[in-house]
Amino acid sequence: MPGGRLTQAERQQIALGLADGLAYAQIARRLDRPTSTVTREVMRNGGPTAYRADLAQRATERRAHRRRQTPSPGRRTPGRDQGRDDAAVREYEETFATLMMHQGVPKMMARVLACLFIADSGSLTASELAQHLQVSPASISKAVSFLEEQALIRRIREQGRRERYVVDDDVWYRSTIASAHGLLQVAETARQGVGILGRDSPAGARLENVARFSDYISESILRAAEQSHDVLYTQRPDTDTEHP
Repeated sequence: MPGGRLTQAERQQIALGLADGLAYAQIARRLDRPTSTVTREVMRNGGPTAYRADLAQRATERRAHRRRQTPSPGRRTPGRDQGRDDAAVREYEETFATLMMHQGVPKMMARVLACLFIADSGSLTASELAQHLQVSPASISKAVSFLEEQALIRRIREQGRRERYVVDDDVWYRSTIASAHGLLQVAETARQGVGILGRDSPAGARLENVARFSDYISESILRAAEQSHDVLYTQRPDTDTEHP
């Protein structure tokens, strides 16, 4: 398969494929590219409904221009270096944040979450986040409050008044459990509607289906999450306890 970056012509073919309703794999076969290349290209440039070839091309040119510039100390990726390609890490951070935005996480919250996930320690202070993302402390404060409410991060207080924000290794497990409990609430609310509207009415039957589906999916998610957590959980490598 051909290597290198996508060309403008290839991006136009991706846009045409999306407009025709083609799957990523079908578009990739047309371009003789890996499916992952097409998926990543679309997700980082607006998603399948908002992708535009010209905007994607300009965004790529801007990223390439930034990589050619010498990164300032304040823009280095938090966490240990370990010989990583700094440009590749920054690109992945952007990809991760874009994915979170498509999952419904607001932009700044997604950027903070991505930043915490790629830090080896999984924790950063507000000043470290503000410096890396080049935003105001107020923006960081609002973002971490949202993420904390969603149980995606937690905060710990260090000596003095400084706080450190942490993303735990099992955050996805806890987020999945919370999502499943949310579906149970949907089922309960739908069944209240059945009682009010009548089981034999079209609206009641519709809500009963919502309740039964939500019950089944939530119970399946809870069972799978509990069974797989201990089996699939990956221990982090032994490291020292220094913060980045």
